[in-house]
Amino acid sequence: MRKTEQFEIPYIDFEIAASKPSKTWKFVYEWLDSLIFAFITILIVFTFCFRIVGVSGESMVPTLQNGDWLAVRAINPSIDRGDIVVITQPNSLHEPLIKRVIAVGGDTVDIDFVEGTVTVNGEVLSEPYINEATHRMSDVAFPITVPEGHVFVMGDNRNESLDSRSTTVGFIDTRYILGVAEFRFYPFGDWKLDNNAK
Repeated sequence: MRKTEQFEIPYIDFEIAASKPSKTWKFVYEWLDSLIFAFITILIVFTFCFRIVGVSGESMVPTLQNGDWLAVRAINPSIDRGDIVVITQPNSLHEPLIKRVIAVGGDTVDIDFVEGTVTVNGEVLSEPYINEATHRMSDVAFPITVPEGHVFVMGDNRNESLDSRSTTVGFIDTRYILGVAEFRFYPFGDWKLDNNAK
């Protein structure tokens, strides 16, 4: 008598199996979804709110060093005295500038190059952020009044900075201010900027 082998074929409902992904795939999907969302959020923030700008040169020493990277606020309802700004106004250097706003439209600036002091509207500025006193002269005569819609800027490294003391740079039209530096992006850990000096 011939022996007949019986095989039992398990029934698999492929629709149900496909609708229940494994825990691993579910974890990977959720992780990728979170990563993509975070990337898009960062992209939107740095496109519309902040920009990353590198520092080239030593005109802002000791506040900023050559090679620093700054997060610059792109939306600027107002520019205030003491703000560190990125300037795109055309100049003979053919490069953006990073300087500190010393005076705004309507302010009168005077500099005593012997004493090294800067006066705005008759008040001598307290400038703990500068590298040394302001002794370097250029071709702008003082006192001088800043036109409306413009600012007067200087580097914190006063005697090594080409800035509004020279007609090469002059007054800065506020429409050419790319943004206000909010914090140091790099080197990591050294975030703070002295951006509130008035």
